[in-house]
Amino acid sequence: MKKLIVGLLVAGALIALLVLVRAFLHTPQTDEETTLVDLPLDEQAIAERLAQAIRFRTVSHQQPEDFEADQFTGFIDWAKGSYPEVNAALTLTMAGEYTMLYRWAGSDPSLPPVLITGHYDVVPVIPGTESLWKQPPWEGVIRDAVIWGRGALDDKSAVVAQLKAATELLRAGFKPRRTIYFSFGHDEEVGGTRGAASVVGLLKGQGVQLAWSLDEGSFLFDGLLPGVASRTATINVAEKGSLTLQIVATGAGGHSSMPPRQTAVGVLAQAITALEAHPVPGGLSGLTGSMFDSISRHMSFGYRMLFANQWLFGGLLESQLSNSTFGNAMLRTTTAPTMLSGSVKTNVLPIEAIVTVNFRIHPHDTTESVLAHVQAVVENDQVTVRGDAENGLNASAVSDWNAVGFGIIARAIRETNKGVVIAPGLMIAGSDTRHYGQIADDSYRFNPMVVTPSDLTGFHGTNEKIAVDNLANGVRTYMQIIRHAAEK
Repeated sequence: MKKLIVGLLVAGALIALLVLVRAFLHTPQTDEETTLVDLPLDEQAIAERLAQAIRFRTVSHQQPEDFEADQFTGFIDWAKGSYPEVNAALTLTMAGEYTMLYRWAGSDPSLPPVLITGHYDVVPVIPGTESLWKQPPWEGVIRDAVIWGRGALDDKSAVVAQLKAATELLRAGFKPRRTIYFSFGHDEEVGGTRGAASVVGLLKGQGVQLAWSLDEGSFLFDGLLPGVASRTATINVAEKGSLTLQIVATGAGGHSSMPPRQTAVGVLAQAITALEAHPVPGGLSGLTGSMFDSISRHMSFGYRMLFANQWLFGGLLESQLSNSTFGNAMLRTTTAPTMLSGSVKTNVLPIEAIVTVNFRIHPHDTTESVLAHVQAVVENDQVTVRGDAENGLNASAVSDWNAVGFGIIARAIRETNKGVVIAPGLMIAGSDTRHYGQIADDSYRFNPMVVTPSDLTGFHGTNEKIAVDNLANGVRTYMQIIRHAAEK
């Protein structure tokens, strides 16, 4: 017995030693030292340009008949007049009537081009919420060094920053070796089927195959990741797909004065509860594993110990990450019940009760596998699943984060931001890259502006804003991305 106890103590000590050693070795990988660049800019002038851009109500409405063409043509004319150097030196082609495609011809036609993109359409301001804004959403107010309004972050700031970056390089006499394209979409918020898709059609027709593309996506996160003190730039190398299904529960119907013990609504409630209790399986593998492996090396010792020893703590880690909305979205295909319908009248029992559920498909799943999972969880004699996997969209291909394009973006971020953590990431929403990726060897998604927890409600919500110095530093990062992309 004594030998057994001693053996267990020795084994425990060895395991503890192994855990500690692995934690101590789980440190940031060595990168080349990068010197911060000095790029003086008139930050107030840049802010004024964004404020002007915000004043165009370039809203992508769900109903095509609500499209306000004059706002879009007004923005296009404004862009032409506000950035004369760009419009003089670059060739502009209109795609899908309102999407702007610029071509900056390089001196070496043997080099495959690069595409840098943004979109200038925005989502509506929810009617009745205008009074919740600290500054009017369409006036482009600059106050206390902050620019307010719809599009300040999503995504007019990127369009303005790219146009300004190209302007500054042109003024400095920069001449690219590699051809650079800029595409500014007009319907990203409703799928990009006329704008970005038309750009792809044009470039395909010209036989253009891109070395890589850069679209909107993640940001420089500040204070969003637990245990990480530094700002974190997750350059998204893939984006999730989507699938929408209806779960239908049936009942006998009748008058509400004589209900059965369980109505169709009760049956549906059980199905929804079961679905939320049994999410699509996820895990710290593939892209998700690589992202957390990179980020966790910059965390405090306790977190590093957990991530460095997933053979021991993997289950605990996945459980903890699943409890946060960000971590859960990174780990798996997410499940979001969004719409409910039942009876047509207050005193009529429903024959059918229906919930609409939106799934955001992780790269390790497919629309078919998600449909099969949902059917296995909820279907029975009273519950069926309506929907077709073919009508969904699988996640994009995962681009190479060891390729030149990723390295160029990472270098530019380090040159304009001190001490930033960089990792490959996964975009949990959609972007126009679903189209651009068809003609690009690799596709990346990243906006070089800082986002804090307080900024998150601005995306498609209220009080969207960006600080003046934050926008200006985004210009600097785009300048370096364009410079390095065009030289190599």
